[in-house]
Amino acid sequence: MSAIAMTSHLDRPSVSHTLPRAEESAAAARRLARAALTTWGLSELTDDIALIVTELVANAVQHTACHAIRLRVTRLGPRRVQVAVVDKSRCLPTLRVPGDEDGSGRGLRLVEAVTTRWGTDPLPWGKRVWADLELRPSA
Repeated sequence: MSAIAMTSHLDRPSVSHTLPRAEESAAAARRLARAALTTWGLSELTDDIALIVTELVANAVQHTACHAIRLRVTRLGPRRVQVAVVDKSRCLPTLRVPGDEDGSGRGLRLVEAVTTRWGTDPLPWGKRVWADLELRPSA
């Protein structure tokens, strides 16, 4: 694994890390995302970001043949973050409508349910799948 990169671009602090293409990388990605949220005072998003990171990393691990994937968590504003996973597969994710007996196919529906928006950016050598989360105003 490579070192964690902490950057700030246009006043948008971010953290990124290259992870091996392995199921165990989801746990490392969750730890990285939680640490970023804690640092930025957004720990209320921890459960949602854990779900999103798990799904995006699992999809990348399943659908790419390269040896590594890249996770980036970026603070978009005082109450907003973006999670992105980059891999070298050109296969774009699609929302599925799984049947009652299907054991998979619900992950992106969950991502869609807990995020303000999500999407995919095709890259010349693969893709970037991202999701934005926003801290809801206090009641």
